[in-house]
Amino acid sequence: MRAKVIAIDGPAGSGKSTTAKLVAKRLGFLYLDTGAMYRALTLKVLDEGIDPRSEDEVSKVAETSKIEIKPGDGANRIFVDGTDVTEKIRDSRIDENVSFVSKYIKVREILVNLQRKLGENQNIVAEGRDTTTVVFPHAFVKIYLDCDLKERSKRKALEFQGKGVTTSMDEQEEKLSLRDRIDSKRKLSPLKKDKEAFVIDTTHLTIEQQADKVVQIYNESIS
Repeated sequence: MRAKVIAIDGPAGSGKSTTAKLVAKRLGFLYLDTGAMYRALTLKVLDEGIDPRSEDEVSKVAETSKIEIKPGDGANRIFVDGTDVTEKIRDSRIDENVSFVSKYIKVREILVNLQRKLGENQNIVAEGRDTTTVVFPHAFVKIYLDCDLKERSKRKALEFQGKGVTTSMDEQEEKLSLRDRIDSKRKLSPLKKDKEAFVIDTTHLTIEQQADKVVQIYNESIS
């Protein structure tokens, strides 16, 4: 039987990661966070003192880096050159620079090929910002999670505050607006709603409700 892919797109703060994790757990699929790969590369770029706006330098780092996703205790872990960076890639400085790193052609070629290989022989739930349109254009089910900017800003602010990082809704709204512009206007693999995707507005939904809707769509698709 051919492996099935559930691809989930949407802007930052729409609930992609948590929803995808929960759906994967319920269905027994592998959870693939495509954005974590770009975050991991961004971390290495910053740690090496490289300007994330330098396409040539960032591309060189991508060519020589080994990025892996491995099963962990209850969740996947992400490694760069053998080092576990799962927690480090959620730092606010990664949020502020990952959109620059992820827009470069060479970077996307390398990581998209890696992501596709992961989905060749196993059922996966993949999430990111171009999973339905570029990475897995023939996914069995395509989902686009939408959400009001202010609600996304609130979620991000609470997330960082929970980690002890001082921030505000206004600050996060400004940063998310910038990321939205970069992600949606980039020439290569921009964030957009695939015409085949089921759109779910998560503004007033809990994570459980979001996962319920995705699982329902999947079950209806195989029946």
